[in-house]
Amino acid sequence: MVIDTARDKATLDATSVLTLKGVGEAMAVKLAGIGIHTLQDVLFHLPFRYQDRTRLAHVGRLSPGREAVINGEVVVSEVVSRRRRSLLVRIDDGTGAIMLRFFHFNQQQVRQFARGVRVQCFGEVRRGPGMLEMVHPEYRILRAGASGESALENTLTPFYPTTEGVQQPTLRRLTSQVLAQLDRHSLHEYLPANLIGKLGLPDLTSALHVVHRPPPGSDINALIEGVHPAHRRLALEELIAHRLGLRLLRVHTQAQLAPVIRPAGQLPRTLRSSLAFKLTKAQDRVLLDVLDDMGSGEPMLRLVQGDVGSGKTVVAALAAAQVVECGFQVALMAPTEILAEQHMLNFSEWFEPLGIGVAWLTGRLRAVQRRAAIEAVAMGHQRVIVGTHALFQKDVVFQNLGLAIIDEQHRFGVHQRLALRNKGTEGNTLPHQLIMTATPIPRTLAMTAYADLDASVIDELPPGRKPVTTVALDSSRRGEVVQRVGSAIDDGRQVYWVCTLIEESESMQAEAAEDTLDALRELLPRHRIALVHGRMKPRDKEAIMQAFKARDIDLLIATTVIEVGVDVPNASLMIIENAERLGLSQLHQLRGRVGRGSAQSSCILLYQGPLSGNARERLGILRETNDGFVIAEKDLSLRGAGEVLGTRQTGLAEFRIAQLGRDDDLLDEVSEIADQLLDSHPQSVQGLVRRWIGEERKDYGGV
Repeated sequence: MVIDTARDKATLDATSVLTLKGVGEAMAVKLAGIGIHTLQDVLFHLPFRYQDRTRLAHVGRLSPGREAVINGEVVVSEVVSRRRRSLLVRIDDGTGAIMLRFFHFNQQQVRQFARGVRVQCFGEVRRGPGMLEMVHPEYRILRAGASGESALENTLTPFYPTTEGVQQPTLRRLTSQVLAQLDRHSLHEYLPANLIGKLGLPDLTSALHVVHRPPPGSDINALIEGVHPAHRRLALEELIAHRLGLRLLRVHTQAQLAPVIRPAGQLPRTLRSSLAFKLTKAQDRVLLDVLDDMGSGEPMLRLVQGDVGSGKTVVAALAAAQVVECGFQVALMAPTEILAEQHMLNFSEWFEPLGIGVAWLTGRLRAVQRRAAIEAVAMGHQRVIVGTHALFQKDVVFQNLGLAIIDEQHRFGVHQRLALRNKGTEGNTLPHQLIMTATPIPRTLAMTAYADLDASVIDELPPGRKPVTTVALDSSRRGEVVQRVGSAIDDGRQVYWVCTLIEESESMQAEAAEDTLDALRELLPRHRIALVHGRMKPRDKEAIMQAFKARDIDLLIATTVIEVGVDVPNASLMIIENAERLGLSQLHQLRGRVGRGSAQSSCILLYQGPLSGNARERLGILRETNDGFVIAEKDLSLRGAGEVLGTRQTGLAEFRIAQLGRDDDLLDEVSEIADQLLDSHPQSVQGLVRRWIGEERKDYGGV
């Protein structure tokens, strides 16, 4: 049974935040920026972490990097004017002393910190000149004779996602106001009460109270780790809402029409006969899935998964050939220029001998080239178009887009995929969509983040491929590695040397790669060494990659731009520097650049010791297996869904409280309840989607 309180007109989902004390028009605009419009939105703007201010720490036992509550007596207080004017307050609790440092202060604060005053502070402990310090700690002056323990919090302190002009105290104050109203005005309870009881989870109102204001006696560790029953209750509802959102997207899409692509004709047969290899049984099976979908008259929504080197691109090309023969255009979108360039080269090699030109469209084209490409696409003169995000920009118009191919879907997200699809919308007719990924999607992610897609798996590598041998070495053995590189080149093989940095900065990665280039040219003077990185001009990157493929370069130094799409069968050795900084799936993608020929290939993971336990586990998994699905499952459990899928800001991978790696045991229930709601309680579906996905993002499904 689903409890629906829609008859109660005083519900929080219909009440504006403007009714709250302290919220005017200006604050309402700021709150809207983080998705808060109603009182319900305030309650579902959930803490992402807690601070434990319930225990008092001794100053003498503090260490840098720790957050702590301390009590102490002011020993000295002074305003100093060095490089920056600041108020310095030294306090002592009998076990040690610490400095409080304030850069922003007034005369009242200066007077507050008189010698002998007792103060309680909370903040992060840092190393300072001469002693530990806290910079701008939160503090309160203790009354004479008051015990320090009496001033402690009796519950964990929640921290919420914020935006400019909306600070933590504001969000805590607003949440307290709405929690007080929650006891008087019900929220809609959309989930079956009998199932909630069977799982041993609390009701919605109780769960929200606990998550926002954990009461005294709560299991602090369970709250911090997100495994408290209150978290589980909300995580279950959030996972159901996201699954329903994607199911609505699928239902909406299937109600549309799509071009009927007839069975394979002469063009795909000619293309297939021109290939230098035979398709595997797995490729044939997946291609048949795709062609069946495109012949149905309904828009295809198919995800093709295949480990690195399994041959997804040629399956996409054969599908594209059939669409072109039926008179429609095909667009292939890739997340990076270097991957788009590889697809451009492959498609040109396959299609141009058949008399079909391949257009190239990226954001870095010169204005004249861009205008010419856009005009050719709009007029229908170009039937196959390859590019990056530029493909779904406003000025790009297709004459009759029949198939949109998106590579490495997780780099884009649902919204961007739909933006490309909508380029081919005419009335209620949509183009087919083929999504490819070399990052195997664990079952837990597939059920939640890809619930709108059918899935096919190319679970077979081309014959003759040998598993890549992987070893991990401390960077102190770099000299041995350089010798091995030289030997491999002397044996006629080619080598990748990948430079990584922990910062997501192309400029810093490029700088590190240039330093490595200089060092290796000095150590290996007889060999031809080149560099490729993300800041280079596209034509320069393409020229270097073509030279490497043509065996005119022995050793290619690269940043992680070569993670996907590069296919050089003669490359049999890869070195990955600072491997401990990368996730499993990214390491597996990089390793997939070797092992594409018949020779035995190797990957050396160079790391900076000492390794953390997590890093040691990751590198151990890479040594033990080449199975991308095993690696993806491990990556999910170690790093979480947001990291495995890519940026948390894209698509529906952005969760407020659920974590797929932690909450995967709920997913069977999620699937069952979502189906039950769709079949029997459709009025609850829209409410759940609106509650968790929000008004701003409802349009992702066109619903």
